[in-house]
Amino acid sequence: MDDTACLTATPDGTLRPVLRRDTAPPPETRTTARVLLALVVLMLTSFLLVTAEFLPNGMLTEMAVGLGVSPGAAGQTVTVTAFVGLLVAPFVGVLFPRLDRRTLLVGVALAAGVSSVLAALAPDLALVLLARLLLGAAISCFWAMSITVAARVAGPERLGRAVMFTSAGMSLATVAGVPLGVVLSEATDWRVTFAVVGAASLLLAVPLRLLLPRVPAAPTSGVALLVDTLRRPGVSLALTGHVLVVLGHFAAYTYVRLALERVPGAGADTVVLLLALFGVGGLVGNLVVGVLVDRAFAVVSLAVPLAVAVSVAAVVALPGALLVVGAAVVLWGFAFASWLIVINAWAGRRAPDRLEAGGSLVVVGFQLAIVLAAGLGGLLVDRVGVVADYAVALVLLLAGTLLFASSDRVPRTAPGEDAATEAAPPR
Repeated sequence: MDDTACLTATPDGTLRPVLRRDTAPPPETRTTARVLLALVVLMLTSFLLVTAEFLPNGMLTEMAVGLGVSPGAAGQTVTVTAFVGLLVAPFVGVLFPRLDRRTLLVGVALAAGVSSVLAALAPDLALVLLARLLLGAAISCFWAMSITVAARVAGPERLGRAVMFTSAGMSLATVAGVPLGVVLSEATDWRVTFAVVGAASLLLAVPLRLLLPRVPAAPTSGVALLVDTLRRPGVSLALTGHVLVVLGHFAAYTYVRLALERVPGAGADTVVLLLALFGVGGLVGNLVVGVLVDRAFAVVSLAVPLAVAVSVAAVVALPGALLVVGAAVVLWGFAFASWLIVINAWAGRRAPDRLEAGGSLVVVGFQLAIVLAAGLGGLLVDRVGVVADYAVALVLLLAGTLLFASSDRVPRTAPGEDAATEAAPPR
């Protein structure tokens, strides 16, 4: 990165030069073909990471039998990845303060591949859980750095469209990755499925190294920077809204099968079809919102979480109308897959000089919400049923929407604050 001089206004109205870091990608890395290839590689990375993360959801019975444990115990292979991700996300900058972010993503692919291969070879649940710890750390590193790398590849002015690719990888994993993994496990064995995903992740390290540009680490990283970023106007408010939106989604989606089974005549095939429609909606949402978010952020950032709330309400309130439930599931997938684009675009707008810190905070909020949803949703479903769980999820979604929308009305700098001071990271 180069230091460039620019003028900034001081509180008394005078102008003085200030050195700023030029974070724009070098022109040679921004040719159309190279940018597209680099973004596709990022999409494949998120696809394989999310596929590996949620593979156990579709193979719980087979894993439980193979490891000699209950399905509930086997399900902890998913929980542990989210929990480790929550612990690692705030410290990515501390752990790798000077490491080029391209090299870090190569390491992410290698770590994810090793994790899945070890899970395939592990003789018992304890060793599978240990292998999944490595995957959780890799996932947090990827999502924490994805905003910075996307901005470097496509340019900060096209951040929303660039993030569309990483989010599309997540949706594609839901639509195709996990289902194909389940088909493979039924045709062969769950261990073979993990091995195949692991091998693909290891191979992906090569195009990551060859196609991504160099992405130097931020000048300052660490927990102090995260705390300082949280103190910026509107940031804490928006992140609280983010946590509530994700918490509301997962509190409902974790038990979506129970909700869909309330639809009269909805057998297992119907439920599978509806879940596939959720993933299709997610893919379409990525394309549509990825194009619109940079142009109409205020409208999109309000409409997306509201659409999730409307969908959750329709699924639980109108179980007798199959077509309505089907449309609601598609809208739900469309909207929630778009939320990752919205929240990452928000980070780029609110803290353009601290993309690594913004990405880490987004990941912390996401993983925290997943961990909380696992406990809250299970407690509600066991104690008062799925309808009450969805009612609470709806309240959380509406509250999160209100807080996030309110944060966008907060000025990015406090009145009278020196722009240069606001842009300078703490030392």
